[in-house]
Amino acid sequence: MDTAVKYDIQMIKEEARHLVDKGLLSRQRPIYALCQYIPVRDWVFFELELEKNEYLLRDRIIDLLSSESWAED
Repeated sequence: MDTAVKYDIQMIKEEARHLVDKGLLSRQRPIYALCQYIPVRDWVFFELELEKNEYLLRDRIIDLLSSESWAED
């Protein structure tokens, strides 16, 4: 059975945060860079959710992480 995952903007933000925290992606990369971590069959749903929330593929990943909190030094 081939079922596509339902993406919501919160899930996308959490995935971006996870990949940045693991050092797999830079905050400065375009959102499009996330496509290498999303199954090809799901990309259209992923992209539609981004568009619905007014994100462009050329926007930076840091735009998804706008609610970052910084630890005190």
